[in-house]
Amino acid sequence: QVQLVESGGGLVQAGGSLRLSCAVSGSFFSMNTMGWYRQAPGKQRELVAVIISGGNTNYADSVKGRFTIARDDAKNGVYLQMNSLKPDDTAVYYCNGHYRAAAYSRGDVEVWGQGTLVTVSS
Repeated sequence: QVQLVESGGGLVQAGGSLRLSCAVSGSFFSMNTMGWYRQAPGKQRELVAVIISGGNTNYADSVKGRFTIARDDAKNGVYLQMNSLKPDDTAVYYCNGHYRAAAYSRGDVEVWGQGTLVTVSS
């Protein structure tokens, strides 16, 4: 079974930086799109950033220029470097992945991590 485990969350002052990591474990044929989502208290989960297997990325407008997503296919990991953090960035951040279970599988399977809390104080 494929599992995603996030780490790196914590408390930081506004203007500071954090780096989130997501480690992938389990057996699969290929890990395709990976991304980070977040959910603030009382709000819906929203996309933060995604990266496809070819390296193309997409960011929410609210984090463009401040956050950077990267992946390490050798280590099966994805990272989120967050700079110039704002109190509005406070949320639980979730790692998301879409993987192909086997070479003959039809379609990808979606998997989520358990989340890591990021709190930005003003």
